Amino acid sequence: MKRQFLIMVVALAALTAGALLASHMRRVEAPEQARLLEVPRVLPEFQLTNHRGEPLAPADLAGGWSWLFFGFTHCPDVCPTTLHTLARTEDLLEDLSDETRPRVVLISVDPMRDDAEQLESYVAFFNSDFVGATGEMGDLQRLASTVGAAFSYVPTEDGYTVEHTASLFLIDPNGNLSAVFTTPHTAEGLARDYRRVIAARGAGA
Repeated sequence: MKRQFLIMVVALAALTAGALLASHMRRVEAPEQARLLEVPRVLPEFQLTNHRGEPLAPADLAGGWSWLFFGFTHCPDVCPTTLHTLARTEDLLEDLSDETRPRVVLISVDPMRDDAEQLESYVAFFNSDFVGATGEMGDLQRLASTVGAAFSYVPTEDGYTVEHTASLFLIDPNGNLSAVFTTPHTAEGLARDYRRVIAARGAGA
């Protein structure tokens, strides 16, 4: 009986949150391409290491907005194109306050080749403020699965490559997944939808 009551309470809370979000979205422009989650998704526990050799855990993503992008430094096309687009997007958002300007975090799904030194030189090529991080396979898979990303290793003549999801995952100041930006990406589209997402969440732009 108690379990059924708790389930009803959780379901009612989710419905209420969805209704409030829908009501608020009617007062602001809806994102054109980004998918705003009605209820932000809590991230799992994970322990990664950033390009400076410092730990990166869920708590380190809280306190601001972050775009997570799953990729790898040997990526021939999608990753450099996306990071270049994100660098241009950052320029379009430079008028935002420090609290609302997003940071970009490349989560490398190729920890065998992407050590801290490799990640540091790679992300700095696009923007010195970008963060690169990677970690144990279990942590990478757990985080990717929770946000809805996927990756797999494909043999090639000279080794292997990695196929991966190209979407961007927006983490809110509470450290939860708040929105998903699907492809194709343009700097103008990302900047426009980002402003709409944070406005919908009440952060202001």
